[in-house]
Amino acid sequence: MKTAVIGGGAAGFFAAINLKEMVASMEVTIFERGQHVLQKVEISGGGRCNCTNSFRLVSDLSQVYPRGHRLLKRLFKSFGPKDAYNWFENRGVKLVTQDDECVFPQSQDSHSIINLFLAEAHRLGIKIQTGTYVKSLDDILHDYDYVIVTTGGSPRKEGLQWLDHDIEQPVPSLFTFEIADKNLHKLMGTVVETPTVFIPGTKIRSCGPLLITHWGMSGPAILRLSSYAARLLADNNYNMPLSVNWTSNTEASVRDELKAIAINHRQKQLVSQRPYNLPSRLWNYLVEKSLSSNHNSSKESSGQVISRRWCDISNKDMNRLVNTLINDEYNISGRAPFKDEFVTCGGIALSSISPSTLESRQRSNVFFAGEVLDIDGVTGGFNFQAAWTTGYTVAKAIKDKSISNK
Repeated sequence: MKTAVIGGGAAGFFAAINLKEMVASMEVTIFERGQHVLQKVEISGGGRCNCTNSFRLVSDLSQVYPRGHRLLKRLFKSFGPKDAYNWFENRGVKLVTQDDECVFPQSQDSHSIINLFLAEAHRLGIKIQTGTYVKSLDDILHDYDYVIVTTGGSPRKEGLQWLDHDIEQPVPSLFTFEIADKNLHKLMGTVVETPTVFIPGTKIRSCGPLLITHWGMSGPAILRLSSYAARLLADNNYNMPLSVNWTSNTEASVRDELKAIAINHRQKQLVSQRPYNLPSRLWNYLVEKSLSSNHNSSKESSGQVISRRWCDISNKDMNRLVNTLINDEYNISGRAPFKDEFVTCGGIALSSISPSTLESRQRSNVFFAGEVLDIDGVTGGFNFQAAWTTGYTVAKAIKDKSISNK
């Protein structure tokens, strides 16, 4: 029996290795279009490879898988995060779990994962053919009993049409936001630990660290929001309003905080007493944005606004400060690519596959795993976990089918 794996990435290698271990007599060949395999694994996590997540902070998979969470909930019962963790450790790659629950090789080097995959493939006799372009399923099915498609995501629907299956329109996910605000850009490098970002008029929101960049906003909070809102943002040509609650607290709580500061530090300047320990440059920016001449009839200069004391704050000024802290408004003017871990949502429609085996409903003996499916996660090791889970699922399904066909 022979199995072809189309795509030499994370899901492809994981499926191939597990299948060969399950069915020693199976001849397995990995076909990679490029000249090198496992390229995305090499650059992921800044070259450290965030290979999974503890999932300790995940109460519902929809929090981390905007698409495919129902399918993965089923598949995790057979091969989940703990299984993946043990899989790597049992093969000599020690892992560490960070405070944010992201899991990395102890070596902090993606080559620990790559070297393991290559060594296991060599040990098991898995063939690897690079620079090989598979043009159609028909061609490959003439020579192989089973086909596993692990070609990864495609930025365009046309890139998947050769598979002749129902396709959900691919659009980018996990990207940073361009925001045309030169004053914001001056805060480049500023990090806020726990703001909440949201798309006004929707229920789409995300909380976590936010990084201000020279083009706009980045960081886990933004990347997650881009994943949750991937299709909505694409439909609106990446031009939409964005709101930030810099404190992740309620209006009443923020108002009480500012009033307490105003009472206890009446004679001090606004900029000297920062609520919620916000970064000083950001607080200065927010004060000026709230109380600048755009709102103030006295036409104060920027310097005058910054030097005002808490005892000089009127009720209207207080309202503006509160509103800016909990509902600071911006406009997303474009998408900046997150090159190191580019992910797409979309791909082979989940309605086209069996949910228990990931075998095509349209072509017998054709299976799909990894990002080629309409499954994608937020940043934090979740996309690799989906690759391990779907790759293992396909390997077991082919093992079971090969036994039943004997």
